[in-house]
Amino acid sequence: MGEFIWGRYALWAYMGLAMVIFAGLSVVIHPYFLSATLLFAALFGLGFHDFFQKKRGVLANYPLLGRARYILESIRPELRQYFWEADTDELPFSRNQRAMVYQRSKGILAARPLGTVLDTYAEDYSWLNHSVQPTHIDNKDFRVRVGKGKNAYDCSVLNISGTSFGAMSPPAIQALNTGAKLGGFAHNTGEGSFSKYHKMGGGDIIWQISTGYFGCRTKAGTFDAAVFKKIAQDPQIKMIEIKLSQGAKPGHGGMLMAPKVTPEIAETRGIEPYQDCISPSSHSEFSTPRQLVEFIERLRKLSGGKPVGFKLCIGHPWEFAAIVKAMVETGILADFVTVDGSEGGTGAAPVEFTDHLGCPLRDAIIYVDNTLKGAGVRQHVKIAASGKIVSAYDMVRHLALGADWCNMARPFMMSLGCIQARDCASGECPTGLATMDPKRFRVVDVEHRAKRVANFQANTVLAVGEMLEASGLNAPNELTRRHIVRRLSASKILLADQIYPKVEDGALIRGEKVDDPRLAVYWDLVTPDSFQPTELSN
Repeated sequence: MGEFIWGRYALWAYMGLAMVIFAGLSVVIHPYFLSATLLFAALFGLGFHDFFQKKRGVLANYPLLGRARYILESIRPELRQYFWEADTDELPFSRNQRAMVYQRSKGILAARPLGTVLDTYAEDYSWLNHSVQPTHIDNKDFRVRVGKGKNAYDCSVLNISGTSFGAMSPPAIQALNTGAKLGGFAHNTGEGSFSKYHKMGGGDIIWQISTGYFGCRTKAGTFDAAVFKKIAQDPQIKMIEIKLSQGAKPGHGGMLMAPKVTPEIAETRGIEPYQDCISPSSHSEFSTPRQLVEFIERLRKLSGGKPVGFKLCIGHPWEFAAIVKAMVETGILADFVTVDGSEGGTGAAPVEFTDHLGCPLRDAIIYVDNTLKGAGVRQHVKIAASGKIVSAYDMVRHLALGADWCNMARPFMMSLGCIQARDCASGECPTGLATMDPKRFRVVDVEHRAKRVANFQANTVLAVGEMLEASGLNAPNELTRRHIVRRLSASKILLADQIYPKVEDGALIRGEKVDDPRLAVYWDLVTPDSFQPTELSN
């Protein structure tokens, strides 16, 4: 009996009691008590449903009362973000990081009073060494020349990473690309192809070619050279990027469910509307490193000599070594390599892939830079870094480790107004960015948001320039691993140059010993004709 008075059935019992009381009042005093009677009757009936259902044990044992658990659980992310999350908790981006993006997007000084809130004696704390002779840089619009000939592209040091139409709403895509136009930087299409909303913005485009060959595919889903050639001639497209894998879910394909494949998305991707859209986990155009570099050369010719590169998250180290060896032996070089760290984000990915698959960005940048240097081709192949880069220091750190420029996606989404609700896969994005629902994306004002995108990029690059000046440097390409310092313990600090293995230019070609253990083991075991190494000798 006690369970009906003050125990697990109490709320259910009180709803029944209230129903009886208000039913009596509606008869004795006035019929307007009937509305309350109906309300309590509905709650009492819901309690009955909870008690007899078998799918949820908590509800069956705690009728009505158990629903509070599910309500609180559903709003837990919001409660944590607004009330309990510390300013430096990165989930995945901290409140301080988001505030910095919002301020720079609005043209507000992203300054911090009373000093740092970081623990400078914590393990893994890092910093940039400064100089007693700072420099002055007149032009902070830093550029990197990619490719050769008349179609070489002067790429900004900060660009927008892959953002696909379909994953993001039409006005969000248009605002990002319009911002790129205003700021003079590039916007990667993502695997969803070059949509009319990218085109409407007028900004420079890096066209990403994925395993589904969206935008340049036959009806059977294979690569269509004629269609690619026609689209690649568009002067808005500046570079081509072959997507091998991405950091958020490397080695994993994807599928856009049939109901989401609207006629507009189908037209952009070159597929049938309202049918499942499959992204395979690997390419059908090549299966060896040699075939990959030959495909790169083919795209370069079809596009009229525009720079062509590829994007990957580093997995087995021998695979990238085999690709570089194929470049060396064939003489066909990629113009750039986009290195995507496992920290990278996407709308939805399997938890295990997000948390435990792929190489983190800093380690991957070191390996890619070492491999290209050791093969003697680093001066010809540029490196882009992407994966949870948000601040000017993040950029400087990765540039010092070996990158030539950086790409960001989520920070640019924040510049559009993303609040990190982490509800991207539901189609119910509260800010109208990661949704294809017109009732939701109607709130995105393209002109206003585009200015915020341009502001964020310009102010971040300006901060990079100021950090370079403080270090006594004149350009990003002067940064080296000797400029970054990292605390390994309370009493031990080392330069990045002392932490990471080094490889001399051309050392692998000359057969010299190298410090990088991955290259020392695998370089002689890989060939251009297989992604797999020959068997290790005993």
